[in-house]
Amino acid sequence: MTLPVLIAGAGPVGLVAAAALQRAGVAVTVLEAEPSLPAELRASTFHAPTLDMLDELGAARPLIAQGLVAPALQYRNRDHSLIAGFDFGIIADITRHPFRLQAEQFKLTRILAGLLRDRPGVALRFGAAVENAEDLGERVRVTLADGTAVEGSWLIGADGARSAVRRAAGIEFQGFTWPERFLVLSTPFEFAEAIPGLADVSYYADPEEWFFLLRVPGLWRAMFPVKPEVSEEEVASDAFAAARMARILPGRSGYEIRHRTLYRVHQRVAERFRRGRILLAGDAAHINNPLGGMGLNGGVHDAMNLAEKLARVVLDGEDPALLDRYDRQRRGVTVEHVQSQTIANKQNLEARSPEDQAAFRARMAAAAADPAQAHALLTRMSMIASLRRAAEIA
Repeated sequence: MTLPVLIAGAGPVGLVAAAALQRAGVAVTVLEAEPSLPAELRASTFHAPTLDMLDELGAARPLIAQGLVAPALQYRNRDHSLIAGFDFGIIADITRHPFRLQAEQFKLTRILAGLLRDRPGVALRFGAAVENAEDLGERVRVTLADGTAVEGSWLIGADGARSAVRRAAGIEFQGFTWPERFLVLSTPFEFAEAIPGLADVSYYADPEEWFFLLRVPGLWRAMFPVKPEVSEEEVASDAFAAARMARILPGRSGYEIRHRTLYRVHQRVAERFRRGRILLAGDAAHINNPLGGMGLNGGVHDAMNLAEKLARVVLDGEDPALLDRYDRQRRGVTVEHVQSQTIANKQNLEARSPEDQAAFRARMAAAAADPAQAHALLTRMSMIASLRRAAEIA
């Protein structure tokens, strides 16, 4: 009897991989460390091609119903003047979902878990933290924190940035950590009523303190950089949050803060996405700053790419070397597109020299004024360009 594919992690990436493999007819066992599906807010942006993929799994429509469709994005100056605005409708010729969807990632995991429930060949185990993994040649063995051993045909590590699977495989996580941290504050205050014409996704460029405003159902999320010398105690204070929020609309105060999250930001990519029968996807394979919303989406793209190839190996007996192409494609575009784009996004918003600021503003204004440039820009921003590039890699 063929052993199931083991998947470490029941986050969006792990469950997308499970759904795609099950749909192809491959048995899967998902091992989740937490006692139930994680409920963190975390990522909340789904790009057009990601929604196209989720539509194939039956997950896009219920996710859209629970989210907020954002048809446009803007770049603004600190004084709220518009640098450039873009309408995703311009890429309707290349996607079935020409918009960004704002929905917290836990909504997707619950939808996918519901779709997988009671399907043949699917086992979802909670309280099953992976502690170690071994490639035994013809199979893999995972050891859980409680000492239980679980065997499978292949192992997908979708267990996050601190991946135990990556560590067990001896795969280096290369890159760097930004000196500043990012603070996310969520408030029910309706910024769109106070800022004329504000888009649901709006990036503010400012050399002193950039920020962005992102609307999710019922809330606006504001993100700010925090200098490394500021203590965590100070950041956690109501005064610090109030000072950050007060700079958005001078003279406005008293914001209700529903959620507050401070986290370190990394740009790291695993040196390889495959070692034998052990494979990495999502944050276990790559992490980046959140400007552009490419982390979660890139992980879903990993999962779909990997599931298609792994199903061919498991079911059709294709050469496992096919999985090296997964490594080349997804690692290649992660380095070439995602890492470079997210770094550039941050550098553009915080540009300090007048020359760099003027160049960024001129580029954005020119793209907004030219439909061909706007189409090309949104093709890159929505990650359609990176998927096309991955398909070119043999």
